Amino acid sequence: MENEPHAGKKNHFRFHAPHVHLAPVFGNDWFALKAEAFARFFGTPTFLVGQTIIVAVWITLNAVGFVHFDIYPFILLNLAFSLQAAYAAPLILLAQTRQADRDKAHSDADAQHREDLANASEQRASVAAEQTSHLLELVRQNTELTEITKKMSERIQLLTEEVHRRMTGKD
Repeated sequence: MENEPHAGKKNHFRFHAPHVHLAPVFGNDWFALKAEAFARFFGTPTFLVGQTIIVAVWITLNAVGFVHFDIYPFILLNLAFSLQAAYAAPLILLAQTRQADRDKAHSDADAQHREDLANASEQRASVAAEQTSHLLELVRQNTELTEITKKMSERIQLLTEEVHRRMTGKD
């Protein structure tokens, strides 16, 4: 079965397959993959710690006078932060928008799955009701046959006794 990743196992994400194109947030090309990785990297502890270290070193080197390329009030550092924010904000907003699209698609797929489960459950209930009806009819017929068999057995017994009486002459 093509929807099953392993033989004998169901593909539990088969209802999500129509929405797989939404998986890459920015698309599938090189820029899109790098942009998504960049946007995801902004929220990591590695980025925050790394940026904090770079800023601390930047300020320390310029404040104590080891270098003089960005002296107090650190205008170049502010420009760097502005540039970073100018790129980060749109990337993060785009990632949030696409994530909302993916969440909606997955929600729709889950709703479809629940609807299919409800339909299957209704079908099973219908089949069970039909089978119960057939079973009750079979029980009714069996009861009738049992009664007929009992009456015939009694009739056979009476006839056997009558034949026996006639043969023995005990009328």
